[in-house]
Amino acid sequence: MTAHRPDASLPAHATIRAHPERDRTGDAPQILASGIVAHVGFMDGGRPVVIPMTYQYSPEEPRRLYLHGGRTGRLMTHLATGAPVSVAVTVADGLVYSKTASDHSVNYRSVVMFAHAAAEQPDIAARRRILDAMIARYFPGRTAGVDYERAPDAHLETTAMVALEIEEWSAKVREGGPNGRGDEDPARAGTAGVVPLGRG
Repeated sequence: MTAHRPDASLPAHATIRAHPERDRTGDAPQILASGIVAHVGFMDGGRPVVIPMTYQYSPEEPRRLYLHGGRTGRLMTHLATGAPVSVAVTVADGLVYSKTASDHSVNYRSVVMFAHAAAEQPDIAARRRILDAMIARYFPGRTAGVDYERAPDAHLETTAMVALEIEEWSAKVREGGPNGRGDEDPARAGTAGVVPLGRG
């Protein structure tokens, strides 16, 4: 399966090779909108580093993902140079247990993407809107000015809100029950099923 690449001249890094039948790249926007943690990978001093981050994403801006964090942190410093990052978001939906050890698994929805900081970054007013949208995504029903006080300009000026431009992505989904040998046979010893996870 081929990953989505807005620029066909770029090499395909997000191509799904293992279990290509699980390709759900068309669902990437919905998966990102449901995710909680983005693991952001980059090179720092010749070493690979992965940092978990909260983030904001809306399908209305399908090729943008926003990260919010300390301005002097090494990730934000890395992004300020325009250098690339990889980002992975996984939503775990269930633990799958089987009557055979090798067929235990996890039901999940995941997106892997490659990105860099966008040329145009949000100004103070845009950062405030993005932060409010991020809070509403994590805490549905909470309203700025009613449930909490909006961030002052001083906070927005001392923290970073970086817009990532997504170059390439792919999405993958594992769903359903166990598929090990004898999992559907009540006469075979052992147990099989799914333990649901997630926010519902």
